[in-house]
Amino acid sequence: MATMDSEPGVALIMGAGDAIGSAIVRRFAERGLTVCAARRNGDKLQGLVDELTAAGQRAHGFSCDARKEEAVEALFAQIEAEIGPLEVVVFNVGANVPLGILETDVRKFYKIWEMACFAGFLTGREAARYMTRRGRGTIIFTGATASVRGAAGFAAFASAKHGLRALAQSMARELGPQNIHVAHVIIDAGVDTEWVSNLLPNFEELKATGGIVDPHDLAANYVTLYDQPRSCWTFEMDVRPWKEHW
Repeated sequence: MATMDSEPGVALIMGAGDAIGSAIVRRFAERGLTVCAARRNGDKLQGLVDELTAAGQRAHGFSCDARKEEAVEALFAQIEAEIGPLEVVVFNVGANVPLGILETDVRKFYKIWEMACFAGFLTGREAARYMTRRGRGTIIFTGATASVRGAAGFAAFASAKHGLRALAQSMARELGPQNIHVAHVIIDAGVDTEWVSNLLPNFEELKATGGIVDPHDLAANYVTLYDQPRSCWTFEMDVRPWKEHW
């Protein structure tokens, strides 16, 4: 939880991809926090880090496979030791892979679960490890339509996202009384990303009529959750465009 007279700390965005993740990084940088962006291929973050640094903001990029316990532990330890105390951690790793149930072998199912659920557990646990010592912090998990509804062809993804939501619910109830705000954002819509544009044949029409979520607008909700006073914390935020076409 942020306060008006507190010194902004560090925000870690795990899964700082080219669209939603980068937008969240930019929004927290605008808010005044030092931002740490992490993704599996950290070299892809250099442009974002350069952009924010040139604007006078404090930004760092890291390579981290969020599925690997040792890598996640090392990342948190490095940030805490070299950059500053983590005030907000966002888990935004994506694994949205459409697969028919007969096409879903054990390896594919497990990999999707690792990315969308297990990695969230590792990130959330490490965030809690440091935040409980200080008695404050915000942990936000990115969910999807699949968090509450399993569509045909998305059995693996939906099961992982349901699991991530359950993890967030349990963490919120356990950590809330310790002054740690845990929230889950359901993105129940298509977002303006390359993946969605390739998936939807009517993408341009939807975008032109307001049926596609803008990542920068979406990211503002994450900062809103961080800024909420603890007397009225939101656990679950359901985000969708003003004109739905589903």
